[in-house]
Amino acid sequence: MKYLLETERLKLRECSLSDADFIINLVNSPGWLKYIGDRNIHNTDQAINYLENGPLKSYKENGYGSCIVETKETQISIGLCGLIKRDYLNHPDIGFAYLPEFMGLGYAYEMAKAIVEYSNSILSIDTIQAIVMEQNQRSIHLLEKIGMNFVKTLVPPNEETELLLYQLSSNILQTE
Repeated sequence: MKYLLETERLKLRECSLSDADFIINLVNSPGWLKYIGDRNIHNTDQAINYLENGPLKSYKENGYGSCIVETKETQISIGLCGLIKRDYLNHPDIGFAYLPEFMGLGYAYEMAKAIVEYSNSILSIDTIQAIVMEQNQRSIHLLEKIGMNFVKTLVPPNEETELLLYQLSSNILQTE
C-alpha cells in the first residue's frame, strides 16, 4: 500500500473501493451528520458511488482529494482528511472527519497540520481554505490552531446553511 504521508502516529493513503464499509460507517456517524450532512449513503453500492464520484474522481482531476487516515500502530482506518476542490471557492479547502472514538486524541490536528505542509511543499499549493459551520467549535479551534484565519461568511450555491470561510496563505506566512 502506498502512503502519501506519515506523521508520528498516522498514515495517509488514497481511498479505494475497498473502503466502502468504512465510508458507510464514517458518513453516518453523529459528527458527520451534524456538521457535514446526510449524504444518503447506507449500502455498499452507494458508498462505491461516493468514492468513485468524490475522492477517486478528485485524485484524477485535481491531483488531490480526501484520503483515508490510518493509525500506524493498528493500521485501522479512523477518518478522512485531505484537500477538496469546490467550484464556489477560489482555492482547495482542507476537510477532515473522524470516527467518534478517535476524536479528542489529537489525530485531527496532527494530520491537518501535515496536510498543510504537504499541500505547500509537495503540491505547491500556496493558499488553502476551509469551510465550517459556526456551531462546529472543535473544527474552528483546529483550523485556527493550524494557522488559518477567518475571512468571511458564505452560503454555498444551492444551500441554505451559512458557513464560515477560513484561509491560510503560505506566501503571507513567508513574508511576515
